[in-house]
Amino acid sequence: MLTIGKYNKLKVSKKSQKGFYFQADEHEIFMPIQNNLDELEIGQEISVFVYQDNDNNILATTKKPFAQLEEFALLTVKDVKDFGAFLDWGIDKDLLAPNRQQKVPMKSSYHYIVYLYNDEATGRITASSRWTDFINYEPNTLKENEEVDLLIADKSDLGYNAIINNKYVGLVYSNEIFEPLKPGDRKKGYIKTKREDNKIDLMLQPKGYKHVENSKDKIIEILTRNDGFLSINDNSSPEEIYQKLQMSKKAFKKTIGGLFKERLIEILPDGIRLLNPTKK
Repeated sequence: MLTIGKYNKLKVSKKSQKGFYFQADEHEIFMPIQNNLDELEIGQEISVFVYQDNDNNILATTKKPFAQLEEFALLTVKDVKDFGAFLDWGIDKDLLAPNRQQKVPMKSSYHYIVYLYNDEATGRITASSRWTDFINYEPNTLKENEEVDLLIADKSDLGYNAIINNKYVGLVYSNEIFEPLKPGDRKKGYIKTKREDNKIDLMLQPKGYKHVENSKDKIIEILTRNDGFLSINDNSSPEEIYQKLQMSKKAFKKTIGGLFKERLIEILPDGIRLLNPTKK
């Protein structure tokens, strides 16, 4: 079944000098030749992104859009009109965010987190920066410490709100962030807590053993790249440790303690040294 606004696997039904045609359901879909390889043959099946142009013609492209239907993404405004703003979609067609679907009035060249939905009134794929209206706030099956995909959405007084698995929203607290973040960043994250009010607390590092092992590998790798020595230790400031390792001082101390017990490093007055550069 054809889905406009998403990738579809379609078979070439005919060719012309201008491009290729696909037959899907009752629709004949055209793809300009510059959007694909000219050696495509009739009957060959490929994955293409399907969309409508301004005249409601259904077209296909092998260009990769920045987001598909029912997805969240950070998009850039290309132009602003009286009725709305046009966003760069990554393909030959721009995406409209009507004024009524703008959380704040959009400005040219600015970036906004938006959700792509099918506007029933127009039948077109449309963008909305009122992205919280499309979040699922119902109870979920997420489990604590589960790895999830995050899209950093916006900054709050407590930290950063992040969209989880293109469906839910959670919060990463400022005092648990040890790397630069900005809206639009895509990260792997972990479920820290599911609260009784269905709100979700997030973390960017896993709890327990897995986090320690990841941190060990990271320090060993950085030591190896720096001729086996780093000029930081227990007495270094949290800011210096973060700048060099992108981890908290607490995590750093716990990690080097483990590496010291395993006799992989020695702790010196002026830093830490790798004892066996070939041993991981």
